[in-house]
Formats: sequence, C-alpha cells, structure tokens
Amino acid sequence: MMPSGGRLSLGREERVTGRTLVQTLFKGGASRSMSYYPIRAVYCLVDEKAPTRILVSVPKRCFKRAVKRNRVKRQMREAYRLQKHILDEKVAAMTDKSLVIAFVWLDDKLRDSNEVHDRMGRILTRISEKI
Repeated sequence: MMPSGGRLSLGREERVTGRTLVQTLFKGGASRSMSYYPIRAVYCLVDEKAPTRILVSVPKRCFKRAVKRNRVKRQMREAYRLQKHILDEKVAAMTDKSLVIAFVWLDDKLRDSNEVHDRMGRILTRISEKI
C-alpha cells in the first residue's frame, strides 16, 4: 500500500548524523524503545521540523564479518524505505517536531529479506500508534 505520488527514496537528509543527536536518542530521557525480534527500535521526538531520520546499527558481537553486517543493514534500510509511508501522515501532522529512529539488530543469524520486511512493517505500525 504505497501512497500515490510518494517517493520511495532514502536520501541523505533522512539519515541520523552527529554525535549530539545519537546521544539524545540513546541517553536522553525522552526516548522510547520497542522490539519486534530481531529488530529493536529506539525513537524520540526532537524539537525541529525535519523529515523522519533513521540510524541502522548491527553490532559486531552479532556478526564478526563486515559482509554479513552490511547485508543486514542493507535489508533493514530497504525494508524501511519501502514502508516509511506508514509514519509519514503522523509525522506530517506534527508541527515543529520531528521523529528520530534507531534500528538495532538483535539476532546472530541472517534472516530472509521478506521476514525483515514484515518485522519492520510491524515496528513502524506500532511506532505510528504510539506517537
């Protein structure tokens, strides 16, 4: 269910950059967390008007080889890119607030892309209900 006329891209302005934003996300008291195994999402609302920004992380303790970590990150980014329209209406309705989300991989096994896509959709639906 894709919005008509919506762009399915994930540009540079939609990525989390900067140490202060990452610290606000992980150490700030305003952030919330939820997980739908094998993906954990940490999200918070920040006081600026910008598109929803994401950070994708796969810990080294899950996969020692960078090839596997990069594959999982690619799967998560692609699943988010195809389903980010779930959050678009809620975030657009908020004035002078923006959503920042960090997706963290929890499993030490590779998963099929369809399964990652399904889990990402469920997490995005739950986040849209909570905000």
